[in-house]
Amino acid sequence: MSISLFDASVASYLQVVGAVSGFLEKGKSHFTENNIDLEEVVSTRLYPDMLPFRFQVISVVHHSLGTMKALESGEFGPPTGHPDYDYAGLQGLVAETLESLGGYSAEDVNALSSGDVTFKLGEMNMPFTASNFVLSFSHPNVYFHAATAYDILRMKGVALGKRDFMGMPRMKS
Repeated sequence: MSISLFDASVASYLQVVGAVSGFLEKGKSHFTENNIDLEEVVSTRLYPDMLPFRFQVISVVHHSLGTMKALESGEFGPPTGHPDYDYAGLQGLVAETLESLGGYSAEDVNALSSGDVTFKLGEMNMPFTASNFVLSFSHPNVYFHAATAYDILRMKGVALGKRDFMGMPRMKS
């Protein structure tokens, strides 16, 4: 079986980020109907030493669209410089990410498959091939942060199920 870099990256990110968009919308409906403060939601943590909902959504964006930018530039680092988005701002960020991801062509992404990406954190440098960066670094991160955002919404009472987390599978046509 052969899988392209495009399928492993953009196609997968569109599924995950699309799912995040969907469960954010369900969350907004639930919170609005139940008079729950959306600012309190974006500040919610699963555990005191974990980063809040806001960071989880930002990290989904960073490890999807940010990964695509890293495949182009060869460098990746932790998310920085994001404002303290409110709930609507997070929804807008996710919508922009979906639009940007949709602009990548299979041909352009697959042309990046022979490249390298270095994760930089302070003085630490972790070198990867493009495919290993996507599969062994980006994927675990994007799924971790999407699952954590999903779990926070479930903890807050939003009626979500597995299909909400999975998004739209890529079925045979």
